[in-house]
Amino acid sequence: MKKTRNYDLSWMEIRVTAKHQRILSDGYPAESYDVTTEDGYILEVNRIPRGRKDLNNGRPRPVVFMMHGLQGSANAYIELGPENSMAYILANYGFDVWLGNARGVERSRRHVSLDPDSILQKRKFWDFTWEEIALNDLPAMIDFILSKTGQEKLHYVGHSQGGTVFLVLNSMKPEYNEKFKSAHLLAGVGYKRFFPNRILTKAAQKVDEILFVTRALGFVELLGPGLFSDGVAPDTIDALTNEQEIQSYGLVDAILNLFKEALEELSRSKAMVGGAAVKQYAHYGQNIRDKKFRRWDYGKWGNLLKYGWVDPPQYNLRRITVDITMHYTLGDNLLHELDVIGMSLSIPNCKIRRVARRNFSHTDFVVANDSRELVTEYILNDLARRNQ
Repeated sequence: MKKTRNYDLSWMEIRVTAKHQRILSDGYPAESYDVTTEDGYILEVNRIPRGRKDLNNGRPRPVVFMMHGLQGSANAYIELGPENSMAYILANYGFDVWLGNARGVERSRRHVSLDPDSILQKRKFWDFTWEEIALNDLPAMIDFILSKTGQEKLHYVGHSQGGTVFLVLNSMKPEYNEKFKSAHLLAGVGYKRFFPNRILTKAAQKVDEILFVTRALGFVELLGPGLFSDGVAPDTIDALTNEQEIQSYGLVDAILNLFKEALEELSRSKAMVGGAAVKQYAHYGQNIRDKKFRRWDYGKWGNLLKYGWVDPPQYNLRRITVDITMHYTLGDNLLHELDVIGMSLSIPNCKIRRVARRNFSHTDFVVANDSRELVTEYILNDLARRNQ
């Protein structure tokens, strides 16, 4: 007889307001565009071309491109409202603000030929990690923004995975270094040598087995639309943790811990939750397990075919030449201070900045009301200085 578990899913009553309409309702001009990647994903890009007042008097505004973290969307930078949201503050001070939405997120959950919900096509649609976001999504959006604005360079702000993809892009496609004036990475995840979360570290030891089981069950997307309809979320989690099906793998605790940690962290920013591929989590899991920042691990034979070597190549951060500021906090349970220091020593033009509040968390960069005082004002002053 199947054992029944009780899950507290009350926080999953998520309501997603269209970003375009949200920006308008907050009193700002809004534009939205569809951008298609080389591999066929259709991405939504949102724009706040100016603040409530035109401080530039018609002059071209410096462009700021902002990317969200894992399970996030452009909502991350507008969710705190007109007074505290970074996107609005930058727009008010004369910047042309663009908000990216990675593949799989809300209206970026589209493709020219693949249906993300089709039983026959969803495996192929969701077969991506954050490396594909870095190498396909970012270039498509950046090139579109620069073409649309007629500018040669832009400023970049990336939270969590938004930092990861920035590091991957500029290490693997170094020609893109020339398209950035500066970058501010907010808890930008990269090195994993000192990863601080013990529960996720333990779960990551079985990441390949977890991925095998989730794929076998057809579970390739996490927190997508419809997951929270009546009974869907509990049934999905029950399927993933049914001892009768997977006890031979010894994965019940690992799966529960993996999703529990991820969902509890995301519950603090529930209004910003977007979809993501399970494989994105798995890529982080591989890196946590191996204490490396490197490409997807296909296994020894797969790596030989893909990379010409038994181990996946590590991302070479020394190829990054952009002027970067890495913001971090001692209260982050997904990024250790020593890993931030290690990354800064590998990147030629990088400085680090520790947020003053000790219990400032990984998601506080985009959900805490005091993020304006502790993070946004520093970024605003730095960008203003660069554009004098």
